[in-house]
Amino acid sequence: MSLRKLLFWAHLAVGVVAGMVILLMSVTGVALTYQRQLLANSARGLQPARVVAPGTRMLPVAELVAAVRIAEGASPRALQLSRDAAIPLAATMAKGRTVYVDGYSGHVLGEASPRLKKFFSSVVGWHRWFGRTGDSRQTARAIFGASNLLFLILVLSGLVLWIPRPFSRGRVAAVATVRRGLSGKARDFNWHNVAGFWFALPLLLVVASGVVISYPWASALVYRTVGEQPPAPRPREGAGERGGRDGREGPPPMLVTAGLDGVLSKAATLDTKWRTITLPLPEAKATSVAVIVDAGSGGQPQLRQTVTIEVATARVLKTDAFATQSTGRKLRSFMRFAHTGEWFGVWGQTIAGLASLAGVLLVWTGLALSWRRLTAWLRRRARSTAATAA
Repeated sequence: MSLRKLLFWAHLAVGVVAGMVILLMSVTGVALTYQRQLLANSARGLQPARVVAPGTRMLPVAELVAAVRIAEGASPRALQLSRDAAIPLAATMAKGRTVYVDGYSGHVLGEASPRLKKFFSSVVGWHRWFGRTGDSRQTARAIFGASNLLFLILVLSGLVLWIPRPFSRGRVAAVATVRRGLSGKARDFNWHNVAGFWFALPLLLVVASGVVISYPWASALVYRTVGEQPPAPRPREGAGERGGRDGREGPPPMLVTAGLDGVLSKAATLDTKWRTITLPLPEAKATSVAVIVDAGSGGQPQLRQTVTIEVATARVLKTDAFATQSTGRKLRSFMRFAHTGEWFGVWGQTIAGLASLAGVLLVWTGLALSWRRLTAWLRRRARSTAATAA
């Protein structure tokens, strides 16, 4: 058996074994393409439209926190200010809830489109864990991680198998363009090749970065590739809940709000192109707070900086910007947000979404071709058996 034929059968076997899980990951990946923008835009229209006079300031942070505490019965963990006047102030509550506040009147507007947020939360659950909860997530996570690794093998082997033999411009054009009038096996084969040709590179980036996200050894390899020692692994999402050992929320911490208005004003001067400023609410004994100033879409770490500011004096103590990070950390951040395409902005998200759609087509046509090959083999075997018996 030739090496190319061996690679083909390995490609087919891996596709059949992991095909359905890869199909699920690809379908949910398409659904999550514009998750960040849709959730952000769902807050538009919550607060009444108004004309804000120049120099008008928001209410003090202490008043806004008090308004949320009265309306929700609990203090927020952080406040996020958006430069877009149509998006109200966001208050992050326990367990990931977000309620919105009119920063000029203090009126608590409630959650924005909870159904949309629940939908995306459900899709993310299926994208990562088959929609499982609790301890069963670990098994689902292992299956998805292995399937992602097999998907990477499929993409790499598919790139080799795609190269026509003998190689010529005409043969490349024949397998890289959609041909009309085909049906059955010929149509599936044509679509499989076309999707693989046009989206191989973005799909390779999406899948390879997914492997880095799935496996600690792959994440550590990113650092070791550039000669750095990987950081200690952090607890995985879903491994536990905040609060006490029994998983319940502990008592709300005492917050300090005095001086935070100066901190917020200082943060707004650090980047004239900022889009959002996230202000964590420090506990009473804290003397400084780490503010996130983001000039990107929220998924572009190269446009984000974390600034530690002294509460009493609004003096900048430390700045952690992308440019000051080590090469390994930069590369790891790139891999995280290249997976969703957010690193490159909305165009990157669009390409990543189209690559996921190509993944759907590749799996569907690949399974169809495998089924046709199996049924054809069974028919040949049946005819051979009948001929032998005759």
